[in-house]
Amino acid sequence: MILNSPLFLTILLGITTFILAVASLLIGYVSIPTGEALSGLIFGGEEPSAIIMREIRLPRMLLAILIGGVLGLSGAVLQGLLRNPLAESGILGVGAAASLGAVIAIYSGLSAYWAFALPLSAQIGALIAVLILYLLSGRRASMLTLILAGVAITSMAGALTSLALNLSDNPYAALEIVFWMLGSLEDRSMDHVILAAPFILLAFVMLLMTAKALYALSLGEDVAQSLGINLAHTRFLAIVGTALGVGAATAVAGVIGFIGLVVPHLLRPLVGHNPMRLLPVSALGGACFLLLADILTRVLLVDRDLKLGVVTALVGAPFFLWLLLKTKEKS
Repeated sequence: MILNSPLFLTILLGITTFILAVASLLIGYVSIPTGEALSGLIFGGEEPSAIIMREIRLPRMLLAILIGGVLGLSGAVLQGLLRNPLAESGILGVGAAASLGAVIAIYSGLSAYWAFALPLSAQIGALIAVLILYLLSGRRASMLTLILAGVAITSMAGALTSLALNLSDNPYAALEIVFWMLGSLEDRSMDHVILAAPFILLAFVMLLMTAKALYALSLGEDVAQSLGINLAHTRFLAIVGTALGVGAATAVAGVIGFIGLVVPHLLRPLVGHNPMRLLPVSALGGACFLLLADILTRVLLVDRDLKLGVVTALVGAPFFLWLLLKTKEKS
């Protein structure tokens, strides 16, 4: 059937992404007529509407596409690599380590002196997590060892983050840490896009390169090796690609969870459980998911500052519980 065609699904998700991107540009706390909004976006100018479109809404929309895409893609890759339906980027501890790096920047006061100290510290934290992951597990470690190493990194990073909150003498710094960890795309600029985009685009390339290997791995490790698949190289691409993408996403947007878990599961039956077809549609699906969630933060509770990470968690947590029950029934 055409509805189950991967090409049709890709086109449909592409069109949906475009529509949500346009909606993201037009919807905001300040009402701007459509013609004026598009004119300000295309031609620029010093008018308030042009500044809002170019300096506030455009970066927010671009980051939603990039971050949602890389989170959805990394979730699909890790689920295929670990052959675990509950796997997502948080299982490697990368997001927790990136959060710790950002918390250190806030706690030490570096972010008050230089705005980009926070995202850079978060990215460094993510890269350090990958280094520790390889030191703990080794390049040719089993999947179970990788998961256990990721759990260890997540636990340690979470403990150190809690310690920073506990020892913070400045209530404003503690409040800033809490709000940053809730995740948001508000008040982001093109500088944030320029900072995150190279890492995320490189992550896209590395993660998409694993498609053929993941398809072979779905038949078992022995079959994959007999087909000439280099498992160590595939693991390197998946882990480092995830670290670069998720680290950059966390660096500029804070903690945004569940996209890598929810999106691949919703789309996998529609592509016949084929990893080679799942990866690109997961990227588009993740972009759609985050664009929609970001729009909801602006239209729900307009008089309150609803955080993006809260919206994705409200959707993702019930889905996660349903997935656990479904997995339990199958086993």
